[in-house]
Amino acid sequence: MNTRILSRGAMTLGAVAALAGAYAVGHRNADASQTVKSADTVTAPFASGARPGTPDFSDIVANYGPAVVHISAKHIAGQGDSQGQGADDRSSAALGSGFIISQDGYILTNNHVVDGANVVTVMLKDKREFPAHVIGTDKESDVAVLKIDAGTLPTVKIGDPAQSKVGEWVLAIGSPYGFDNTVTSGIISAKSRNMSDENYTSFIQTDVPVNPGNSGGPLFNMKGEVIGINSMIYSRTGGFQGLSFAIPIDEAIKVKDDLVKTGHVSRGLLGIGVGPIDQSAAKSLGMDKPQGALVGSVNPDGPAARAGIQTGDVILSVNGTPVTDASELRSRIAGLSPGATADIGVWRNGSRKSVSVTVGVMSGTKELPNAARQPAHARLGVAVRPLTQEELGEASLSSGLLVEQAQGPAAQAGIQSGDVILAVDGKRVASVNQLRQMISQAGDQVSLLIQRDGEQLSVPVELG
Repeated sequence: MNTRILSRGAMTLGAVAALAGAYAVGHRNADASQTVKSADTVTAPFASGARPGTPDFSDIVANYGPAVVHISAKHIAGQGDSQGQGADDRSSAALGSGFIISQDGYILTNNHVVDGANVVTVMLKDKREFPAHVIGTDKESDVAVLKIDAGTLPTVKIGDPAQSKVGEWVLAIGSPYGFDNTVTSGIISAKSRNMSDENYTSFIQTDVPVNPGNSGGPLFNMKGEVIGINSMIYSRTGGFQGLSFAIPIDEAIKVKDDLVKTGHVSRGLLGIGVGPIDQSAAKSLGMDKPQGALVGSVNPDGPAARAGIQTGDVILSVNGTPVTDASELRSRIAGLSPGATADIGVWRNGSRKSVSVTVGVMSGTKELPNAARQPAHARLGVAVRPLTQEELGEASLSSGLLVEQAQGPAAQAGIQSGDVILAVDGKRVASVNQLRQMISQAGDQVSLLIQRDGEQLSVPVELG
């Protein structure tokens, strides 16, 4: 019997295979590098030297290919897990792709590329390698944010997936099977493709060849703009069979912004259960055609109930934008900010109505253990979080930052995971932002006061 497999495109070496779910939302504010040409300078896709009817991708590759990176993610036994899950007795490694979205080193990739890793390395097209900090990950959307200690880096240009059309040419750049900077192309096969009722991502479906190692790499339109993150394939064999799926970049940028600003991802909630509308149901409700999402249940304590939405209503639009089906509604609502007011268009008793709803927060979107990690500063090379009240009490401290990962200058100076940073150059530190500011204003060296195993030590660190 043939089986259908949804396969994430990370290339995994060793005992751990990477799979994940999906969702997200959007607005675009990623930096664009000043060292690469804008989309306006990319030549027409159908160049004179190309075969008639075949697009020429060479300018896009030349301009934006340098911003695509190769990612090596390892879990080394005995070093603990950078995702906060404790040590494992097995070592493993995975290869994937990513792309630089800001000149100071922020990188987008897939969560499943770095999931479970405690050593992440990024290699640029020019073969330079950097240790990467995992700023945050979101399993629901399969998006991860990395940061490397570098400046004036080449970046991609962020596009608008909503402006793309089915049938348009697109191309992917990544590292399938470890072959760096491989370019493949195809067309958009479908949009707003939902893979299950459990996820909130409306994927871009393409026929671009995507294989293990392409995961986390960019999907470009013919303007040279990134419109998606290549995430998974649909296959009966585990290899590419003409069906690949990308996370829309606007959804990924929203996740990135949440992770960087707050350490976790917030998703909207109406508190309803919805289902599809078929021709028969539409006719019985007096609708001209089947569209929208039928409300099958309403949580009596949820935002929708408080706003007056009822069982049997059909939701037709959110903030003026039509809703085609139940899957699209789930994605649209999840993308709203909790606490925001949404205008919900409904069909009730043979006519359209407008209902104003204060969006709730989806359960399960609380901060995860790894989401608290933020690099105090790339010059120092640590990922830290504030101590909890319980931890402060146990350590007899009034403040402090727990080191959850040490790399670069900090690791070279002997800073370890589990150390607590108390002060910088004699000044007490109580928050991640305070530490970041202290390090950014410091000279070439700082003295860190740390607590380790109940003892306080002064550690000199040569900053990067």
